[in-house]
Amino acid sequence: MEKTKIAVPSTIPGGLDSELGQHFGHCDLYTIIEVENGQVSGVHTLPNVPHVQGGCMAPVNHLAGHGIRVLIAGGMGMRPLMGFNQVGIEVFFGGNSGRVGDAVRLFLDGRLTRFTAKFTCGGGKN
Repeated sequence: MEKTKIAVPSTIPGGLDSELGQHFGHCDLYTIIEVENGQVSGVHTLPNVPHVQGGCMAPVNHLAGHGIRVLIAGGMGMRPLMGFNQVGIEVFFGGNSGRVGDAVRLFLDGRLTRFTAKFTCGGGKN
């Protein structure tokens, strides 16, 4: 029985129908999607943390501390990507998805591109 938690930067109020936030570190909140055996088994929200103390690593550590294994984001610089790699969170590009639920479906269908050192965007903005 495979379980995982996915975080998606979202606009208020969060949830599968919310817009995907384009910069993970400056989003209103995260929609957390629990997936079991390839199916959504739960959805809730998690407030973002202030982006001052700890810089771009504050949200990285915040998500890692909540057991997140996958992040779907619209944009990210190299420094936070390296941070996610260090804490074992896989990062995928979902910026063209529009809504959180669309991005999650594309991820579950294996149709999102994984962020790598060669594939970052956001110009250092996180």
